[in-house]
Amino acid sequence: MRQALGMLAIDTRGKGLLEITERVAGWVAEQGLADGLLTIFCRHTSASLVIQENAAPAVRRDMEAYFERIAPEDAVYEHDDEGPDDMPAHLRTALTGVQLTIPLIDGALALGTWQGIYLFEHRRRPHRRSLALHLIGA
Repeated sequence: MRQALGMLAIDTRGKGLLEITERVAGWVAEQGLADGLLTIFCRHTSASLVIQENAAPAVRRDMEAYFERIAPEDAVYEHDDEGPDDMPAHLRTALTGVQLTIPLIDGALALGTWQGIYLFEHRRRPHRRSLALHLIGA
């Protein structure tokens, strides 16, 4: 049994879903393990991680629009230290989560045909996001 730890820095362009599957899969391949379990952890409270369809761009647009409706910037929030997108970003992160766990089988992430790994940026301005990766296996 071996384990590997690493960090990925992801630059976002502002709000939206950013596919990071290739970056994550590249890091996993560098570790040389065949079978195991990958944990990805987003070290932020205003960005999150999701596994979602990576074929139809309409899925991403609909998801982004949905989260705009359920956690709008124009609602009244007590917490607005960093502007009107601050508290909605925290709500969206709470609803989606900051951790993913993905099996590694025969050296490849066990994602389904249409699944991709996304960093979901919830703030308007671009950010550099930090993801911690932990791979355990053989």
